[in-house]
Amino acid sequence: MLGRIFTVGGYTLLSRLTGFARDIMLAAILGAGPAADAFFVALRLPNHFRAIFAEGAFNAAFVPAYAHVSGEGGEKAASLFANRIFTLLFVSQLVLLVVAWLCMPQAMSLLAPGFTEDTAQRNLAIELTRITFPYLLLITLVTLYGGILNVMHRFASAAAASILLNVSMMATLTVAVWFPTPGHAAAWGVLISGFLQYFLLAGDLGTHGGLPRFAPIKWDENVRAFFRALGPATIGSMGTQVALFADTIIATFLPAGALSALYYADRLNQLPIGVIGIAIGTVLLPEMSRRLTSEDHEGASIAQRRAFDFTLLLSVPFVTAFLVVPDPIMRAMFARGAFTKGDAAAAGATLAAYAVGLIPFVLIRSAVATFYARRDTATPVKAALIGVAANVALKIALVGPLAQVGLAFATAVGAWINLSLVIAFAVRAGYLQLDAVLMRSMAKFVAAGVVTGAALWLAMRFSASYLSGVTTLHDEAAFLLLIVVGSVVYAAAILLLFGRRWVLSLVKG
Repeated sequence: MLGRIFTVGGYTLLSRLTGFARDIMLAAILGAGPAADAFFVALRLPNHFRAIFAEGAFNAAFVPAYAHVSGEGGEKAASLFANRIFTLLFVSQLVLLVVAWLCMPQAMSLLAPGFTEDTAQRNLAIELTRITFPYLLLITLVTLYGGILNVMHRFASAAAASILLNVSMMATLTVAVWFPTPGHAAAWGVLISGFLQYFLLAGDLGTHGGLPRFAPIKWDENVRAFFRALGPATIGSMGTQVALFADTIIATFLPAGALSALYYADRLNQLPIGVIGIAIGTVLLPEMSRRLTSEDHEGASIAQRRAFDFTLLLSVPFVTAFLVVPDPIMRAMFARGAFTKGDAAAAGATLAAYAVGLIPFVLIRSAVATFYARRDTATPVKAALIGVAANVALKIALVGPLAQVGLAFATAVGAWINLSLVIAFAVRAGYLQLDAVLMRSMAKFVAAGVVTGAALWLAMRFSASYLSGVTTLHDEAAFLLLIVVGSVVYAAAILLLFGRRWVLSLVKG
């Protein structure tokens, strides 16, 4: 299982690394002012729709449906099914695009109401969103093609596609002087990347399986089954996106730079979520499904427990660093060019608030796997919606005194509520046992995190005193020192608390 985790996580890590390079350029060229906030609204709106319909709900409904049709009816039936879904997708997304273009001022009033007081910022956000919104149509088709390729056991092009978004944006930012504003350059980079991703997957699918074509729409049993699965999946995907929509709407009322602080903090927070949480959850689900199908309930439980341990082993250092030394991390990553040290401090405080919920964010995919493996998709949705309700209520309560930090903290609390409910439901159903072994393991991880946090705090004080004379790359040198100290201390703490045999058994398992 570990090898497959590294495979999936490796692609994700490469995407995240190129994404950080992109964000460093964004911070240096765009900064964290009104223009940056306008661009991030233009980026977030199509991404919210994409996360709900394309990469979220659509994948959950289409991939098993396509695999079932292919297995039951053969290649011809699967091709016809894909053609009908392609036609429905294309038409619906085209209608959405036209409506969005025509009604963008009204949509901006609803989704970024805080921009109404600044006419120039509002007009810029409308213009940039009209540029980026066609990305949704393209990325929806990319998701369809990727789902077909995944059923064919071809994962490379779909996994690598997101890297093109980062490369495209960096390319347009490099020639930002040719555009009216740097925000225009970044927005055009988003749109160009949509075409690049489309042609990458269309080329792969055309070579190995044949592209879907337009076909008369017929509501046969396969199409109806797809939409019956799409409904609950959409509701589940909307949960998280509603909270993110709330962030975007509320943050537009805050002073300039709040949206940018949320963006850069979330980008760092997403590194362990994507590379660790999603990668492990992606591998765990088929592993548990296979074991449960063969009535190996104990093996499924062991696989989930190992996933929990491995997730925490890799995640605790991130939680500790984001909580203890967020400012040095932000300064080293982004504080250059138009992105000031004050901007880095605001983003650092936001990162620390997000980090409060990092453990549930990385564990949730492994936790819900026990339900999905048993074909129970309703129970995790209930937990997610309750978490979102608490999340949004807390955002409203905390945004006044804490600004964007309150929004991030509310997100963290909502994540804990979601995970706690999922675990409680799993324990009640007999899918998970909170035994003494698990509790001791959790306590050891907490102890390792506390020790590592103390070492990072001391290293930060040391760097402030002894690196004060370094004028070139001071923040980068301090960040490198923190990485070395944190890595050494955390590794030593894990070996002392768990023992070498436990580490080897986890890695080999």
